[in-house]
Amino acid sequence: VQLQASGGGVVQAGESLRLSCAASGRTLRNVAMGWFRQAPGKEREFVAAISRTGGGTIYSNSVKGRFTISRDIAKNTGYLQMNSLKPEDTAVYYCTADVSIITSSLRNDGAWDYWGQGTLVTVSS
Repeated sequence: VQLQASGGGVVQAGESLRLSCAASGRTLRNVAMGWFRQAPGKEREFVAAISRTGGGTIYSNSVKGRFTISRDIAKNTGYLQMNSLKPEDTAVYYCTADVSIITSSLRNDGAWDYWGQGTLVTVSS
């Protein structure tokens, strides 16, 4: 699976952005997708994931209630809708995919097989 992330940019606090993750090489049906981010000088951290069946989503506490992960099988694309952005959301965002990851491993970046190139989100105060 090849992943191409896009949609990053510079926004002010309180605004919204939608990141996209276009997949190629296989259908996203029965493929889990996730988003991680890495801020300058910090370790990469889990943001959100959707299970292989699409029936379950999980979020980090820092984004719960503000971000929404989804995927469109017909477009073979995943999304991360980010609302009420804060300066601390500033980071490079990476999309991930995996065909066999189990639910208990979704927050573990080492468990994901496929990664996009990252897209930069900058939130100014």
